[in-house]
Amino acid sequence: MTLRLERGSGSSLKEFLAKRWFLLSLVVVFALGLIVHEQCATWADHEPFRNAVVFTVLFLMAVSLSLKALSSGIRRPRGTLLAVVMNYGVLPLILWAVTCLIGNPEFEGLRGGLLVVAVTPCTLVSAAVWTRRAGGNDSIAIMVTLITNLLCFVIAPLWLLLFFGTNVELKTPFSEMVLKLGLLVVLPMVLAQLTRTHRRWANWATDNKSKLGIAAQCGILTMVFLGSIKVGPEMVGENAGHGITLIGIALAVVLVVHIVVFWLGIASGGWLKLSREDALAVGFAGSQKTLMIGLLICLDLDVLVIPIVLYHVSQLIVDTLFADYLRTANDHELDCN
Repeated sequence: MTLRLERGSGSSLKEFLAKRWFLLSLVVVFALGLIVHEQCATWADHEPFRNAVVFTVLFLMAVSLSLKALSSGIRRPRGTLLAVVMNYGVLPLILWAVTCLIGNPEFEGLRGGLLVVAVTPCTLVSAAVWTRRAGGNDSIAIMVTLITNLLCFVIAPLWLLLFFGTNVELKTPFSEMVLKLGLLVVLPMVLAQLTRTHRRWANWATDNKSKLGIAAQCGILTMVFLGSIKVGPEMVGENAGHGITLIGIALAVVLVVHIVVFWLGIASGGWLKLSREDALAVGFAGSQKTLMIGLLICLDLDVLVIPIVLYHVSQLIVDTLFADYLRTANDHELDCN
């Protein structure tokens, strides 16, 4: 009996680590960056390396994405359009309104980081996964992912120009940001889909989807490490108390905004008489943000990466709970009928 319990405990631990390794790694890598920020300061400023990581990660994430899964989203475009509006219109306005309440000059970097969260596109992977888990139309989530990421090279700079104006502290000009996001976000996604036109490569990418995903996540962890190096001076030593305050405020803001937009998206789908599956997709895809592009913009603009990291981590945890709740509620409703 004892032996069985020990084996069971080991199996449970292995299963937990397999499911949560990325979240645990995020915490470890972020903490490590804070600890060694002085010794590794030059790494975070090495722009060609950052750009190469971003390009590679987005290529790996897009090459395993099959466009054949988009048929439902194309046939029923209202849900897709609503989710895009939520992600790139409603959420930025809500988050901007919240940041207006942060008037303390000491929190200017935090405010900038929150505004970057607002203009970041939908995540490439988890929106579809969580939509499917909840019983929603994952085709819409995939469509929203593609549209928001392909448009981010224009939409994100436009929002940032509106939010920040011509603030000289934001050293990346509008035209330069448009070009950079086009080369580092749109180009790898286009190249990835062109690669999939070769059947052998498409089959290989599909068969090795999980391995490609792990490689992409390692790239994301690299960017988190570089971001934590940048914020190290504001988070450790004499500034530890200030850093804890920044984390507390950022966590509260991103949680509230994400949850509000999530349920508002589902409710809006109901008001427009979308099917339940489409409305669920609007909730997930309209409220999720991708970590990779957010980190890139934060590092380029020299604002805090804490909000985008916290947004990503919290959306994974919260949306897991929401997906399971919605799935259970749907199953219960079907049983009653």
